[in-house]
Amino acid sequence: MQALVFHLTSEFIELNALLKLTGVCDSGGAGKILVASGRVSVDGKVELRKTCKIRAGQAVSLGDVRIQVIAAPRTAE
Repeated sequence: MQALVFHLTSEFIELNALLKLTGVCDSGGAGKILVASGRVSVDGKVELRKTCKIRAGQAVSLGDVRIQVIAAPRTAE
């Protein structure tokens, strides 16, 4: 299984955008097709909402790829 880590810099990211930004698919449109096909799971449950809000602490799976979403470290100001 390929394990990826995505550092979230905002409150959430839409599922199709996450798939694109992690390189799982080539475009947001391709991500939407993957989600609509029922091949993507969020926290172990099939997710069919293409723009589902993914937050830190959640895990997304597609085939043998698992994406762990974590909060990006905050920088000192």
